[in-house]
Amino acid sequence: MNSEKLSYPKQACACAVSLDLLGDKWSLLIIRDLFRGKSTYSEFLKKSDEGIATNILVDRLKKLVAMGIIDFIRNPRDKKIKKYFLTDRGIDLYPVIYELQFWTLKHVDFDHTDNTKNWNDLIKNTSPDEVINQFQNGYRALRQSEFGF
Repeated sequence: MNSEKLSYPKQACACAVSLDLLGDKWSLLIIRDLFRGKSTYSEFLKKSDEGIATNILVDRLKKLVAMGIIDFIRNPRDKKIKKYFLTDRGIDLYPVIYELQFWTLKHVDFDHTDNTKNWNDLIKNTSPDEVINQFQNGYRALRQSEFGF
């Protein structure tokens, strides 16, 4: 998996660069869904609560692959089906997802999904580092069992 740094064409602050590369809602939700075990186009499309449009999903998957955040293998039984996975670069984004969720739970009143309720219960009794390591290592184990690396 690619460990080379991404290049960025102009001088900017690191926050501006990261937002330019990843700051849209859909890219982060695709990454979140990969951590939750989704891996195919149809799973992203049909099993996410947010309801992404097909053209946006195609665009974001291509963008994330081009940045080396995700990659895919073709299903050996049906070559039309791509199974996406997080690269190490993508797994390194879990702390960002953690902090966004933590901030939202602290500062925003909203109806929680079951996933949010479960995550909120977890973070009440577990340190941030433990939660982050649990999700990153859990995903690495999933990737190893599903994809062999």
